[in-house]
Amino acid sequence: MVRVICLLLMVVSVAGCGRLGFGQGSKPLFDGQRYNSSARAVARSDRQNFVATARPVAKSLEGAIAAAEYEGIRHCITFYGTSDIDWQVGPGTPRSSLPITKNTVTLRGSCRDPG
Repeated sequence: MVRVICLLLMVVSVAGCGRLGFGQGSKPLFDGQRYNSSARAVARSDRQNFVATARPVAKSLEGAIAAAEYEGIRHCITFYGTSDIDWQVGPGTPRSSLPITKNTVTLRGSCRDPG
């Protein structure tokens, strides 16, 4: 009986770790914040051109830009083995020209094909 209670207490304590911020290590921090960010190919048949997004921009514009850039780099490394990107709208774009809609910043780029 004592073993069952100990086991249940361990399960409950581990399940609560996510609420305390533990176990969220899969996404890095940018400007001290975590962002909901992703990158995807513009067309399924063309992974070279991609869109990377990050939100919420309200936490920090610089952090959101860095998170979207990170996702773009991950995309290119995954599909092309390189982090070289030609940005159409990227981290170097003037902040006033960045597309921000619904608290989401959107970057566009093309992975440089090393071949």
